[in-house]
Amino acid sequence: MAKAEFRLEGGVGEIVISDPPLNLFGLELAGEVALATDEAYESSARAILVRAEGDHFSAGANVEMFIGRDEAAARELLEQFMPVIRRFAEIPVPTVAAVQGLCLAAGLEVALSCDLIWAGTNAQLGLVEAVIGATPFGGGTQRLVARAGAGRAAEAVLTARTYPAETMLDWGVVNRVVAPEDLETKTREFAQRLAAGPTRAHAATKRMVRLAVDDGVEAADAALPDEGARVMTSDDLQNGARTLLEKGPGNAVFEGR
Repeated sequence: MAKAEFRLEGGVGEIVISDPPLNLFGLELAGEVALATDEAYESSARAILVRAEGDHFSAGANVEMFIGRDEAAARELLEQFMPVIRRFAEIPVPTVAAVQGLCLAAGLEVALSCDLIWAGTNAQLGLVEAVIGATPFGGGTQRLVARAGAGRAAEAVLTARTYPAETMLDWGVVNRVVAPEDLETKTREFAQRLAAGPTRAHAATKRMVRLAVDDGVEAADAALPDEGARVMTSDDLQNGARTLLEKGPGNAVFEGR
């Protein structure tokens, strides 16, 4: 049975992690997640939901794979794993992670690579790598800085604490907190609403957010005329603007990708 797979229903694609009880990232799971993410990238999906089966999103990496490696082997492992994390951010349509239970270390790094994070009230999130003498190997530190700021990211990584979903909501890391029993249904419904939206505009928004985080507001401002021109001339905007004028808001149908 696959430990991760991509599923497509209508406009919503799902990347599903399924290696309970803890959904630990070893080489096999990471490889299957990479394949599922590639399928999502190439698919016709207009929004992606990233979720996990079982009581926990992921408790992190299987630490056995770190033991006994020399520096060359350690670098090779990192070079295998980092593209898996980055690939989520490269998906051109909106991505939403739904996290429940433990969402730690590599599991949180996956969630942080998505555009939005929804969490169950039972979720515990943290970059806990310092417990074994490690630092986040999948880019979690820098991605937490982008969402929560340098001070809070430093606290989280240095202390290896886990935080309840409500704290991560206050920090701006999590976008929404819902009851655990409603998490999958509500995030899927939200993904369906995103999928019905203007995906070309959404793709531009994703690029602008990433550019602002990586290179600053001035760099995003400089790129806006080109990005904006492509969106303005798209069928989505042209049809959407005409529909607004003729029928009022909420009646546009978007089909671009």
